[in-house]
Amino acid sequence: MNLDRAVLLLAGTITLISALLAALVSPWWLLITAFVGLNLVQSSVTGFCPAAVILRRAGVRSGRAFE
Repeated sequence: MNLDRAVLLLAGTITLISALLAALVSPWWLLITAFVGLNLVQSSVTGFCPAAVILRRAGVRSGRAFE
């Protein structure tokens, strides 16, 4: 798995868990979904992704988007 797919997997997983928690526990969990969405928008505009930095340090090989 390369860095691009790992970032997408992480964002999708956090969003799904947040939506599930919002449905079952409290709507306040949607703040996490909003944070992930804002981070994706920020990353697309600036090219900087904090999750990519962390995953790269964890040893995930780079993909085309985060070279």
